[in-house]
Amino acid sequence: MSDDLQKQTAQLIVALRGVLSQVAEPDVVLGAILQQAVTGASADRGLFVEVTDRGELEYRVLSGFQARNFEGDAGAFSRHLFQRVVQTGEDVLLKNAVEDPFFVQVESVQALRTAAVLCMPIRSGDRIVALVHLEKRAPGYFDPRHRTILRSMFEMAGPIIEALRAGRDVIRERDRLRLSENQFRQEAEASREVLATDWSFGRFVGRSSAVRELEQTVRKAAATEFPVLMLGETGTGKSLLVRALHYAGPRASRPLVTVFCPSLEKSMVEAELFGHRRGAFTGAATDRIGKVQAADRGTLFLDEIGELPLEIQSKLLRLLQEKTFERVGDPEERRADVRVIAATNRDLDVEVEAGRFRRDLFERLNFIPIRIPPLRERLEDIGLLLRHCLDQTGNGRWIELSPEAVRFLEGLDFSWPDNVRHIEQLAARLTMEGSNGPVTPADLTRLLDAGAAVGRGRRGDGAIDLEAGLPLLLEEAEKSWLEEALRRYPDLTRIELAARLKISESALYKKLRSYDLGA
Repeated sequence: MSDDLQKQTAQLIVALRGVLSQVAEPDVVLGAILQQAVTGASADRGLFVEVTDRGELEYRVLSGFQARNFEGDAGAFSRHLFQRVVQTGEDVLLKNAVEDPFFVQVESVQALRTAAVLCMPIRSGDRIVALVHLEKRAPGYFDPRHRTILRSMFEMAGPIIEALRAGRDVIRERDRLRLSENQFRQEAEASREVLATDWSFGRFVGRSSAVRELEQTVRKAAATEFPVLMLGETGTGKSLLVRALHYAGPRASRPLVTVFCPSLEKSMVEAELFGHRRGAFTGAATDRIGKVQAADRGTLFLDEIGELPLEIQSKLLRLLQEKTFERVGDPEERRADVRVIAATNRDLDVEVEAGRFRRDLFERLNFIPIRIPPLRERLEDIGLLLRHCLDQTGNGRWIELSPEAVRFLEGLDFSWPDNVRHIEQLAARLTMEGSNGPVTPADLTRLLDAGAAVGRGRRGDGAIDLEAGLPLLLEEAEKSWLEEALRRYPDLTRIELAARLKISESALYKKLRSYDLGA
């Protein structure tokens, strides 16, 4: 390399190092790399393309380009060129793109009117992590001298880009923590402005004597400030009744904050509930309020409280008794006036005897116990529930249920282990099926049988084994659907997967745990 080239290369590297030492945002760093490349090669325009671990291309930074240059037919030339570099691992230097035999068949090349092109990979170890694409209108402009200058700079940039990817995860976590705090405040606003007039016991569908008795209990409990313990199986409507309790009571204008205890990471339970101070642990980059502080003067709903770790139970007991708490890493005692409503499908008496739940905490929570009857104890409500679920599914409101169909469901020899969720599933199938006339018992039998997928509910020849019984067939079907959802959407979070399946996060967690599917 000549003295002039060595000098120019050194200047580029020094300039790049100076920029990298002063910035933290990844796109700023990538922009600096691109700008140095454009300047060093005296190009008309350039593009920085990041190559993901899956080999996908992400257009990160543009200089002299517009995003539309890479959309549709206009971007066909560039996309072909990028794939060529990724596949071969070699630089592409075109004296004149229009005359290059590799691209002569690409229609967009003729309209592009770009002459000289230089596209080079940036490596980290043995992997291509990015591409830099430069263009010049003058034919034959780029030559090996430009490649030599840029390659020296890219050798240093490769490890930096790899490090930025790791740093980007830290930035995302920082943003997530900030967003979480904002969401607490937004939840409070939404509770005051929207939900206060929307939730009532009328949302709990049913006319049976068990439901009427439950309504009276909820109305009386709502008017008090005492802790409430909701007892009921999965799918009985505990979350719905918690909202009815809150919005029918004196704290209706204040926030209702929900904590689903099984979803909390064991190492983070205390920080999630009580908040933390900056620097309290690795990753605690800022002060953060917890769920308790977010619920101040409102209601704190602890769903599936039986899952709460023992070491946290004592801190919750202190909150109930003294209305005080401390953030992680902060000795300052803080106060929070919250009404606690807890829910569980476990027998807490058994948990206390087994030493998994504190007796004193159980006694503090059990001021007003409310037992929610399972569906099998109010079978006369099935027709109303199915009608309600159909009305919530768009075209389902036009589906007519025959009296015989309702009587068939009410008399079905089935324990309804998932309670209302089984009715919701049946309503979804009826809506997808469509019907030109009233739904009959035969229709219901066919759809319930169709819900059975594979497993113990099928014979060796693959046919459905009706002798296995409807409960087992439904369980096998549900498990197979969940397995398919996990296979199809491996990158979704549990919250995102629950939303896609149109069930709550807590319901999804319980089902995954029930079927041992890695909750």
